[in-house]
Amino acid sequence: MSFSYLLFHKPYDVLTQFSGEGPCLRHYIDVPDVYPVGRLDRDSEGLLLLTDDGAMQHRLSDPKFEHPRTYWAQVDRVPTEEALQRLRGGVDVQDYRTRPARIRLLDVVDIEPRDPPVRFRLSVPTAWIELTLTEGRNRQVRRMTAAVGFPTLRLIRVGIGDLHLQGLEPGKWRALSTQEVQSLRRNSR
Repeated sequence: MSFSYLLFHKPYDVLTQFSGEGPCLRHYIDVPDVYPVGRLDRDSEGLLLLTDDGAMQHRLSDPKFEHPRTYWAQVDRVPTEEALQRLRGGVDVQDYRTRPARIRLLDVVDIEPRDPPVRFRLSVPTAWIELTLTEGRNRQVRRMTAAVGFPTLRLIRVGIGDLHLQGLEPGKWRALSTQEVQSLRRNSR
């Protein structure tokens, strides 16, 4: 049996489902019977993997397989090294403690401005951090950055395992190459 594997660059304000009020996946993707692997909130952007391979979807979604996802978060103010260290070690959010994560402050981020734009305050700087997580709980990145005092203003998923957002315009999708599918299978065991 041949499965479909798609990468989609989800724009801001698009629901990660095929039905619902307002913009959703059916407005962008016309491939039948594929479903998102995980979700991105309506106010988040970036890389979304879709497939009709149920076993693969399970392996990539279940936290016990620790499949990495990388995000760029624009945060309010410039995080301190102490805050970054706390994020690296895991923080308490709601009723759980997050797993340790790879975190780094980004010097330059080359991305298009968002429409609508992120709020701007002349006297309060923002910064971008990269977070690589191996679990994907509801609004986890936003809760993590808020827990250390630097709320997320804009969130973009830039990677899922070895798959990257680079070169994929917002609202566009593409099928994975044979090599990408093989790498995905190897790395999701």
